Amino acid sequence: LWESLLVPPALYGALGILPSAFGYKLFDLIETKVDFAEALGGNMAVAVVVAGFLLGICFIIGRTVGS
Repeated sequence: LWESLLVPPALYGALGILPSAFGYKLFDLIETKVDFAEALGGNMAVAVVVAGFLLGICFIIGRTVGS
């Protein structure tokens, strides 16, 4: 019983987190004008841009995995 309750969510979670992290790294590599890792320290505008991007990529991944 526990295997059927824990394994699928853990699998879907990993299937969502790994592409999200890869998408963020790819976005950071493509956008060379701003170093997001350095600029996130106290800059709210950069944090909003990164959060919006992550929400968008997670929405796309969630729709892909869920279908």
